[in-house]
Amino acid sequence: MGKWQIPPEGGHMERPTGVYYQTMTMKQIKERLKQCDLIIIPVGSTENHGPNAPTGEDTFLVTRMAEQVALKTGCTVAEPIWYGYHPYHHIGMPGTVPVKDEAFIDYLVSVIAGFWNTGFRKQILLNGHGQEFVIPVAIHKFAKIFQVPAIIINLNWYHAIQDKFKTKDEGGPYETPFIHADEVETSWSLALFPEFMHQEWAVDTEPKGFLPEGHIDKAGNLLHRPIAWYGHVGGGPIEVVAYPEGVVGKATLASAEKAKEGVEALLDYLEKLVRDIMERFPAGKLPPAEMLSQRPKEELEALTKEPLSEGWRNLYTAGNLWG
Repeated sequence: MGKWQIPPEGGHMERPTGVYYQTMTMKQIKERLKQCDLIIIPVGSTENHGPNAPTGEDTFLVTRMAEQVALKTGCTVAEPIWYGYHPYHHIGMPGTVPVKDEAFIDYLVSVIAGFWNTGFRKQILLNGHGQEFVIPVAIHKFAKIFQVPAIIINLNWYHAIQDKFKTKDEGGPYETPFIHADEVETSWSLALFPEFMHQEWAVDTEPKGFLPEGHIDKAGNLLHRPIAWYGHVGGGPIEVVAYPEGVVGKATLASAEKAKEGVEALLDYLEKLVRDIMERFPAGKLPPAEMLSQRPKEELEALTKEPLSEGWRNLYTAGNLWG
C-alpha cells in the first residue's frame, strides 16, 4: 500500500477520528492547539455536476484531501463551506445554489476571524470550486479589518499540481482538458469519493465558445492562455442554455486510475505546506507582529495571547465585523 489511501475508506465528517473541529469538545481543541494550531478550511460549493455526480462534488473533493493530510500531520479540518460564489455563466442552473458575492466574502471573513480568535492563527483555505479570484478578497479584507499577525493562505487544489492535468498528446493521462464535471473532474471524484458516483449515468457534451480557441482559458487557467476563464462575460454561453446536462466535456471517459498520480501529488504538496508552516512557526508562534501590523505593541500582545488567559483580549475588540 502506498503513502496515501486512494480511494479513502469514506469520509470523517461525523466520525470521532480527531480530524474535524466541529466533532471536538473545547477541551480537545485546547489540547490540540498546543500541538498544531493550523486549520484547513475546505471551501466548496453546491452545484449541478450532471446525472452521475453529487451536487457537493466540489466540496467532497477538498474535504477528502484535507482529511487525509490532517490524519498525517495532526492539523485540524473545519467542516466545509458548502455554498460558494458563482460566476455569471453558472447563474440559473437548477441544482446550483449561488451565494451573493458580498455575502460570500463577508461570510469567509467571519469564519477566518472566528477560528483566529479561538487560536487557529494559521489557516489554509482549500478551495475546490471556480471561485479562486474571490477568496483572496476575503483574506485581505480580514487583514485590513483586524491587522493582526496570521498566516492565511488560499490554496486552489488544481493550481498546486498543474503538470498533472496534461492530455495524452502532452504525455498525460487525459483525452480532454479540464473544464467542468468532465473527464478530469469526474476522475478525481472517482478517486476520492467513489461511493457517491454513478458512472452508469454519465453523459458527454461538446464545449462551446464564441471566439476561436487560444484566447480564453479553461478551468483553473491551466492552459495559461491570455484571458482567464473568469476574465470575460460573453466569450461563451451560459450553462443553463448550453449545458442543461450539467456537464461540460466528456464525463464518460473518466476513471479513478487517471487521477491517482495527480491525487498523490496534491496530497504530498498539501502535507509539505502544512509541515513547512509548522516547522517555521511551531504551535503558538507567528510571524513577527511588528512586521505585519502597526497596532501598538501592547495591543498586539493582548490580542495574540492564548484565549482566556490573563491579559487576553478577544479579536473583535480590534475591528468591526458588523458594519
